[in-house]
Amino acid sequence: MEIPLEADEVLSRIKKLQTDGSSISKKQVKQNDPDLMRSALFFFPSWEHALKNADLL
Repeated sequence: MEIPLEADEVLSRIKKLQTDGSSISKKQVKQNDPDLMRSALFFFPSWEHALKNADLL
């Protein structure tokens, strides 16, 4: 399976979504940016863990 983003890119994209005022809900990100979700779940055990690592929870 090809992972489109590196772990640091995942965190920076999550932070950018938050900064831009976009939704960071799992459902919205899965619909709007499936590559981000796929990569996040490869590097982190859950979407919530990815958000915690991005200092958003």
